Amino acid sequence: MDGRSGTEQGPAAGRVNRGLAHYLPLLASLRGYSGGLFARDLLAAVIVTIMLIPQSLAYALLAGLPPEMGLYASIVPLLAYALFGTSRTLSVGPVAVISLMTATAVGGVAASGTADYATAAIALALLSGAMLVGLGLAGFGFLANFLSHPVVSGFITASGVLIGLSQLRHLMGIDAHGETLPALLASLSGHIADTNLVTLLVGSSALLVLVWSRRYLAGALARLGLGSRNAEMLAKAGPVLAIILTTLAAFWFGLEGRGVALVGDVPSGLPAFSLPNLGLSLWSELAVPALLIAIIGFVESVSVGKTLAAKRQQRVDPDRELIALGAANIGSGFSGGFPVTGGFSRSVVNFDAGAETQLASIMTAAGIALAALLLTPLLYYLPKATLAATIIVAVMSLIDLDLLKRAWHYSRSDFIAVTTTIVITLLAGVELGVLSGILASIFLHLHKTSQPHFAIVGAVPGTEHYRNVERHQVVTHSNLVSIRIDESLYFANASYLEHAIDGVVLDREGLEHVILQCSAVNEIDLSALEVLEDIDRRLAARDIQLHLSEVKGPVMDALQRTQFLSHLSGRVFLTQHQAVEQLKPDEIEPYIP
Repeated sequence: MDGRSGTEQGPAAGRVNRGLAHYLPLLASLRGYSGGLFARDLLAAVIVTIMLIPQSLAYALLAGLPPEMGLYASIVPLLAYALFGTSRTLSVGPVAVISLMTATAVGGVAASGTADYATAAIALALLSGAMLVGLGLAGFGFLANFLSHPVVSGFITASGVLIGLSQLRHLMGIDAHGETLPALLASLSGHIADTNLVTLLVGSSALLVLVWSRRYLAGALARLGLGSRNAEMLAKAGPVLAIILTTLAAFWFGLEGRGVALVGDVPSGLPAFSLPNLGLSLWSELAVPALLIAIIGFVESVSVGKTLAAKRQQRVDPDRELIALGAANIGSGFSGGFPVTGGFSRSVVNFDAGAETQLASIMTAAGIALAALLLTPLLYYLPKATLAATIIVAVMSLIDLDLLKRAWHYSRSDFIAVTTTIVITLLAGVELGVLSGILASIFLHLHKTSQPHFAIVGAVPGTEHYRNVERHQVVTHSNLVSIRIDESLYFANASYLEHAIDGVVLDREGLEHVILQCSAVNEIDLSALEVLEDIDRRLAARDIQLHLSEVKGPVMDALQRTQFLSHLSGRVFLTQHQAVEQLKPDEIEPYIP
């Protein structure tokens, strides 16, 4: 009986486990978990924790929030993503671009440094998270494909410039503000005479230490006998070295009395799970910024997750990532944090450190929680200039000015989209910048598809291949013309096709057949269908038959549901070669350009 029961319960239990693993991917990754995998996860967690503590503080500063909120945003979000995320190595938390967008959004509804400002940041995280979960449940993971990489890169580049310039005020100890390039430059130049030289010395020293650590520390450690991989991992802790040195300097030399701004008191303890009093007006004011943060954060997170997963032949599910990222942001909001996403630098460090599962992120969250409990008193003397230097060095890798050159040489439309995004982000702010980039991409795509490429084609001698008569030596025939359409046909380009065919037909005498090679046509909408019917009628009036070739299955299915094929003056051929062979005259004449 026991044996039978075990046989009957085993498959059921397996199905339950598989069902839970679908909703909690962490369970699937822990199957066959071993001590060796645990050791690698633990090592990665230690390294990432050391890196994230200064980063979290710095990005809270960038967002205009108290430093403890940076720590809070690096605890619960990590746990939430670890449970629901499909990437085994993605690390979630505050990142530079999202922190900047948070500062811009929240600054529009509340004054910096007030309780309302922090409340608005929490509301932004909750709203962004709810939007992400809703999109995930609705299966909108494909949205990541609609924000072009050039636009995202242009936006991140411009944001990196704005972030770097915005931190110069902390580096110089001056009161300068601005959300756009002109405003920042004007404010910085207007207050440059107020520069605190001691603050500038501290900030510059921290900047030098960080740059040196990033470029040379790994090599120096390797020369001392440390393995190259371990040397590179330790070099990632450069910000910790800068923090220790400048904090000790501020303490021993009494730099607070010399005008150096310090982090000050940071409350010890873990975040309290609560929901502040949020009015309906606040939700409505933050709706658009929250949506933009959700989309940008999702695109960045999925891009990083897919890149790292591909290196280990793993898979990332965009729909599940929306839900996981949404849960991370909701968790951040309920625990007193601000919007988060999967960060490139922290995820790469996690990956390179050997993380095998999201258990590494859970241990990282535990490490940051311990820091929030035990280490915050040590942060009192930490200069804000050091955190500013940390941000500046971090965003240096975001600025890709070579992108403009690559876009110019490869695609003028991408160049226009990138340039538009960069210029408007710099001149009008991050929200208008990303919106303009999206709109520019959509407009340029519509413009491109509204004037589709088409080519008159002929047979490559001795083959069944048909190529553009202007690019290849091909064979054509006097009584027919073959036109290849290199775009789906829809309302925006239907009339363009009509004019193009008219232009071709008017130049031909003795024409009996027009063959539309549809190998690149994935769809024909109703507007395009009506235009094809008009073309067929006009050609028939001139005793010219219209034929189609290489029509794809879904397109043919759609056409068969209409009367078009029964009214078509010509035929539908399986291949272009078959059409030409049956319609050509006896004589063959080579095409002469």
